Amino acid sequence: MNIQRLIPLGFLAGGLVNILGVLTFSAGFTSDGLARLQPALFSDFGLVAIVLWGLAYMAVSRSYAAVPWLVAVFAVEKLAYGIAWLSWMSAHGGELGALFGQQPLSATFMLIYGPNDWAFCLFFAWVFLVIRRGRVQPG
Repeated sequence: MNIQRLIPLGFLAGGLVNILGVLTFSAGFTSDGLARLQPALFSDFGLVAIVLWGLAYMAVSRSYAAVPWLVAVFAVEKLAYGIAWLSWMSAHGGELGALFGQQPLSATFMLIYGPNDWAFCLFFAWVFLVIRRGRVQPG
């Protein structure tokens, strides 16, 4: 499969991970566990914003080559979440064991959201470079 057929799948995956991740780990927006752990990112409004980012990734899955700077914004957005995760882990990572006993869904989310965001940060940065180097063309 060629690169122009694989890249859209990455955008769709990024969108689905955001949307399904939020719905799963917030129990359909009914749990405030994530908001209590990292309120600046995971308030109800923050969770809706994550879903909107996911929809944005999916919206450009077929037109990404025409919007390289938007793809760069996606990379920076994921970088910001990755840095926030590192900050949280450095301050609270030692509490994860106890958290798994109290709030397994929230603990699982806090364990995996950072590596996920770093992976998609790298994906979006790579796609930006691929576009800028002319390896894929709009349309």
